[in-house]
Amino acid sequence: MDRKRVPPEQRFWGKVDFTDTCWVWTGARSGTHRQYGFFRIGGRGGKQIGAHRFSYCYLVDSIPNDLTIDHLCRNGLCVRPDHLEVVSRGENVLRGTSFSAENARKTHCPQGHSYSGSNLYIVPRTGQRQCRSCVNANKRRLWAAQRMAEVEWAR
Repeated sequence: MDRKRVPPEQRFWGKVDFTDTCWVWTGARSGTHRQYGFFRIGGRGGKQIGAHRFSYCYLVDSIPNDLTIDHLCRNGLCVRPDHLEVVSRGENVLRGTSFSAENARKTHCPQGHSYSGSNLYIVPRTGQRQCRSCVNANKRRLWAAQRMAEVEWAR
């Protein structure tokens, strides 16, 4: 028995819930927390593609290999093209809520010193930003404590 193939576009839009805000993907999901939809093109042995990528490519334009899609609405299941933007992977990470993204957005250290100009120190091995004022204050504190320990020991 020969099954009639349903066009990918028809299968795709059948798995989308059109709401007033986001167009929510209701099909298969993937990702660490199953936060992204995916869609298979070409049957069982075919190519698997992110649902948001399929929507963007179908309705807007192709996505260059070195770029990715950012969900402006912060909903990973949204496939609405005006909620999607093509950006670099680095930009996408920085727009997120990860630990590294949160730290990258910080402009001042916990003591209120600016992470800029001569007060900014970047650790060569890790690329971590540090406040030069706080680093120097900690070094002075450690030096003083070490000196006190030496004086106590000498008594």
